[in-house]
Amino acid sequence: MVLSVFADLTLGRGFMEYVYLILELCGGLGAFLIGMEMMSDSMSRLAHGRLKSMLNKTANNRIAGVGIGAATTMIIQSSSATTVMVVGLVNAGIMTLFQATSIIMGANIGTTITAWIASLGSLDVSAFLLVLSVVGVFMTMLSKNEKVKVVGNVLAGLGLIFVGLAFMSDAMDPERHKEIMEVINNALSVVKNPFLLLLIGIVATGIIQSSSAVTSIVVVLATSGVLIGGTGDGVYYVVIGSNIGTCVTAMLSSIGANANARRAAVIHLLFNCFGAIIFTVFLLCWQPFHTSFSETVLEKIFPGNHQFQIALFHTLFNVTCTCIFLPFAKGFVRLANILVREKKQSEQPSDGILGDLDDRLLRQPSVALGHLYQEVGKLITYAVDTLTEAFEAFIKKDTSAKKDVQERNAKLSDANRAAVAYLVKLSASSLVMEDEKTISGLHYVLNDIVRIGELADNVTKYTDHYENDGLVFSGEFLSMTQEMYEKIRKLYAASLAAFLDKDFSKLKEVDEIEDEIDNYRRTLVNRHIKRLNEGRCQPQNSSVFINLVGNLERAADHLTYVAHSIE
Repeated sequence: MVLSVFADLTLGRGFMEYVYLILELCGGLGAFLIGMEMMSDSMSRLAHGRLKSMLNKTANNRIAGVGIGAATTMIIQSSSATTVMVVGLVNAGIMTLFQATSIIMGANIGTTITAWIASLGSLDVSAFLLVLSVVGVFMTMLSKNEKVKVVGNVLAGLGLIFVGLAFMSDAMDPERHKEIMEVINNALSVVKNPFLLLLIGIVATGIIQSSSAVTSIVVVLATSGVLIGGTGDGVYYVVIGSNIGTCVTAMLSSIGANANARRAAVIHLLFNCFGAIIFTVFLLCWQPFHTSFSETVLEKIFPGNHQFQIALFHTLFNVTCTCIFLPFAKGFVRLANILVREKKQSEQPSDGILGDLDDRLLRQPSVALGHLYQEVGKLITYAVDTLTEAFEAFIKKDTSAKKDVQERNAKLSDANRAAVAYLVKLSASSLVMEDEKTISGLHYVLNDIVRIGELADNVTKYTDHYENDGLVFSGEFLSMTQEMYEKIRKLYAASLAAFLDKDFSKLKEVDEIEDEIDNYRRTLVNRHIKRLNEGRCQPQNSSVFINLVGNLERAADHLTYVAHSIE
């Protein structure tokens, strides 16, 4: 049979017809994948704030995790993308393995929506959806409102999905290509071994990198009257295999990540493999006692509609597996810990002050930006702590702190460069206007952070003069300077809260404290000049004194700029 099919393909007079059919199929698949990407990107932009907040609320509640995973995947239309993002979040230390496990399970449920969308191609509603896509194109072209444009892209992407499905369906239309479809049907009917069908699903998904695409192709074949494996449950083994094949993307993305990130990818693989084993055994055990599962159950729910039967089976597989395995989430974590060992030497914690800015998160720019935003908050704290160390060393006339301050500034500079590089990568992504504004603000904030570090370095130089030149400052001066610095610490707390929470109500408090610091500096300088004129202060103290309070005031200015970056 296989030889006869090969002969038909290579020696028959309709060889070019086969070529055209393959080109149509590839074109249809291309349009389908582009439509999926377009709709996914636009949906992510529409829900960017909600998506970020959902993933930030990764509580230890398993059911909530499943819901977050399902909702996220429904938005971005890819369980692989969700899992890769989860791997990145685990690698960055934002999410625990336990939290990741339930989200991964939920992602598998969310991905089933694509098969249902593909099944709609068999209904009259597909024509309506194509009309909507035309409306979407006009919305994108004519509207100046960003949200309207994004909604238009969602509709246009949905239209492209159905254009792709229509192309593939037309290519395999039995009326157009009767002889070819007979050959294809015969070829696909030859493969009846369940394990070989599983392998087909695994390999096809591994190549295309999308279980949604493979399932949709299977649905299109069913629409044309072609069922892989012939009658019975053969096609469902391919669907099961596609769920294993989709793990390839996450496994590849985990290469080079830390142990926990690799464990997250392994959990995804274990979940789908165990589910595949259970359902394969179930289907094999079902047939000796009944007719096929398809004829016994699915046919009664959707009589004569193989497309919806496939979509239903895909949903049943993922929902059932989640229900079975969710109570054993901790067991999956323990098993992953056994399978993926910690590499003690290569995975020692870095002495850097930034967490891992994982490129995997760039698939969802809003999530990546949210992570970077929190890391920049750490840099602000680090810079202020550096200034605090320098100032306290001045009060104590401790010149030994200079080296440590310089080392901290070196780390601060390295972190700044890494953050800027990540921002550049983010800028190349598809961003909503709000995110573009945030990125622009972060560039300025990072500059402010570096400047605070430089001001700390200046303070250590004044400490050198204080100690080496034998300068003497009054207790009153030192006490008032400390009071000024306490106000700066208070300003730091208010600015950081405003920055991290984007709390506009804090800006008034920030401005009031900053005004207090400005007035305090003027008071200190005026008192210094008065003491100088009265001969109660050494002239050689003047430069150090004025520069010190001036630097402290400039640090307060930069903290104020940080707070106002949210505007």
